Amino acid sequence: MKRENKILLLLAAASVLLLSLPFLVKGCGPLALLALVPLLSMERIASLSGKTHFWWWHYGVFVLWNAATTWWVCNATVGGGLFAIFANALQMSLVFGSFRWVKRRLGGALPYIYLAAAWIAWEKYYLTVAQISWPWLVLGNAFADTTSLVQWYEFTGHLGGSLWVWASNLALFGLMVSLSDGRFSVWGAKGRAAALSGAVLAVLGPMVWSACIRPEEEGESVRVVIGQPNLDPYEKFESLTQAQQTERLLSQLDRAEYDGSPALVLGPETFTNDIVTGLEDASPTVVRFKEWLRLHPGTNLLFGASVYERTLSLHRPHPLAYDAGETIVDGIRKNVWVQSHNSAILLDSTGRCDVFHKSKLVVGVELTPYPSVFVPLEKLLGGNMMGKCIGQEHPTTLAFKAGDVGFPLGCAVCYESVYGEYCTAYVREGAQLMTVITNDAWWGNTPGYHQHLNYSRLRAIELRRDIARCANTGISAIIDKRGRIVDKTPWWESAMLEGTVHLNDTQTIFVRYGDITGRIAVFVFVLLGLAAIVRSIGRKRNKN
Repeated sequence: MKRENKILLLLAAASVLLLSLPFLVKGCGPLALLALVPLLSMERIASLSGKTHFWWWHYGVFVLWNAATTWWVCNATVGGGLFAIFANALQMSLVFGSFRWVKRRLGGALPYIYLAAAWIAWEKYYLTVAQISWPWLVLGNAFADTTSLVQWYEFTGHLGGSLWVWASNLALFGLMVSLSDGRFSVWGAKGRAAALSGAVLAVLGPMVWSACIRPEEEGESVRVVIGQPNLDPYEKFESLTQAQQTERLLSQLDRAEYDGSPALVLGPETFTNDIVTGLEDASPTVVRFKEWLRLHPGTNLLFGASVYERTLSLHRPHPLAYDAGETIVDGIRKNVWVQSHNSAILLDSTGRCDVFHKSKLVVGVELTPYPSVFVPLEKLLGGNMMGKCIGQEHPTTLAFKAGDVGFPLGCAVCYESVYGEYCTAYVREGAQLMTVITNDAWWGNTPGYHQHLNYSRLRAIELRRDIARCANTGISAIIDKRGRIVDKTPWWESAMLEGTVHLNDTQTIFVRYGDITGRIAVFVFVLLGLAAIVRSIGRKRNKN
């Protein structure tokens, strides 16, 4: 093997390791601040040596990073997991490849500024616009387990963390290049001091800023009780009936003491599937929960459900509604159309039922993206390839009410808790407390459920809201507004968690103004991309 290829292999391995460890090992977030230096060094070697087919090298780095950190998706769906790994890596490589194209047309630091802006613009697209979206490895998520370093996410959101990663890596890489090519030694004392201080500021400045931030004092509090029934989702309707599952959850919740003071009780995502819109009171689960609530005045129960909505119509009411047969109404034959929702339901002792339908749906499992394309394709192939859930267009809050106490709360259902700017809508709708209900058992005992838990810690900082998190098999937790886990349950054990969460009605800069970092990145990406195109056109004209 050529010496050059050996060096590239070592650098590739270093980049994969440094990119992966923050997502896999507790406390390794700071490694992301230098994880891209080996990759940028690979690109520099390839450019100086004129190496061909370098695309495969950086694509390989991104594939291995995705595989090392998100292989566990294959436990739920092999095809979906492989697609997520290779397709996500492909998009990363397209961004990096466009940087190499720009580098041949723009000189100096501009191509590297373009690279950072293009990457963050792509992450912004994933988090907001894309229907086929997998933002698990947003670079700012690297600090999900080192939240003490990113208290400033309340201003920037986690894309600010992506900017920090790029600024640090580019500063260190620039300093390294200037040392290797001898430029550093010819700079004056002021120039060397500026270069060194700039690199130190890029790496350590945000850490110091984070240490200086002191969130406001805690507000009013409310008691929470979280039930973790520990139901194997692959055997959910084989080993136990729904009634047995309901009694298991309630027997857990009965271990807590209820004194009539306001209490929020949580059950996990998709706990039941016997609820029909408009006929909630006919659901055996709802009936049993209401009986339990009447014995516990002042208590509200929040849980997840697969909810079905039936419509009688000659025409399909929604592209993802499916035909459940026919019926005759007033002598007219009509189709029965069913729309399914993954929902959060809040009940109180008065019988009130508040419902929210999950908006951010998991592609393939719950969502058919771009239905005008994929629904006809699915029919053509004669299969049932994708999910048919329908979500709300915008998140709304649920109303906690217990006597004279009332407040709005937000409930992010599973995958929604990964989307920072999306979750700000709950707070703008008035949410004084955030909850997360999820079912992470599909992946087994893998890094997936740890990563998902830690992403809720970032949401707590961005929104400055305490979070009560209920997971079917773990990890359920209470997270304070600094992103610290106050208490949590074990993994894959039947458990009950009691604690106190605090209410907050203030709005962070990130909530108020949204993702400023992402918007600026999109502007810079477009500006420098157009500059490179204009330069390319100019060169072609000069050649002619």
